[in-house]
Amino acid sequence: MKHLVLGGVRSGKSAYAEEQVASFNKAVCYVATSQIWDEEMAERVRLHQVSRPKEWRVIEEPLALAELLASLNTPEQAVIVECFSLWVTNLLCLEDEARLENEKLALFEAISEFKGDLVLVSSEVGLGVMPMNALARRFGDELGSINQKLAKLTDRVTFVAAGLPMQLKS
Repeated sequence: MKHLVLGGVRSGKSAYAEEQVASFNKAVCYVATSQIWDEEMAERVRLHQVSRPKEWRVIEEPLALAELLASLNTPEQAVIVECFSLWVTNLLCLEDEARLENEKLALFEAISEFKGDLVLVSSEVGLGVMPMNALARRFGDELGSINQKLAKLTDRVTFVAAGLPMQLKS
């Protein structure tokens, strides 16, 4: 089962995605894409860490998701990737267009070939106003395109708002 969970900031998407991956009753690997840039982000990461079950394996990987997913590709494995909005941010900050494109293509291939259970978490950023600067518009464009591709590659898509899951694809 491959499941994409979308939502806005503080929508409840992470908690919902964690419930989904736990329901597979398999060993869980939590893949964190965040990087700590400041104290506020450090606190967000800490809160996520204390809320997760202690028996979950955690791997921090801000860039090379395809390579990591390939190494975790087994039917006995349940993997959650949190989250694609931070992953896109990390890649855009590199200012390396070739790397961005290569990582995206490799990721889509790794997801399509993944044999275990996979829960992917991403932010839906296309519901607000048009951003004021070029980088913010580029981020929205990139993430929106990635979310569309992820939705095609997954069996289920759920949108979470105010802690309420709405099935978009099942």
